[in-house]
Amino acid sequence: MRSRYSAFATGAADYLVATTHLSTRKFHKKADILAWSKSNQWVKLEVLAFTETTVTFKAYYLDSLLQAQIHQEHSTFVLENGSWYYVDGSY
Repeated sequence: MRSRYSAFATGAADYLVATTHLSTRKFHKKADILAWSKSNQWVKLEVLAFTETTVTFKAYYLDSLLQAQIHQEHSTFVLENGSWYYVDGSY
């Protein structure tokens, strides 16, 4: 999760696409990821809870109007061939 947050903070859309599971990758367009990533100023990540395959977190950021925002999500991950992939998240 921390690596994906860092990727959002630095605009590494290729990494975000590559670490999204093939079963849900079609729902995440690189251009949209990059636009959202770059339109915000990422402040910090707070991990609230986790299990072996889930992470609940808050990502703090400033939007394009410099208004403080919080994105809270419960994310699901899967381990395949030694690599972790983001599957989906609920808000």
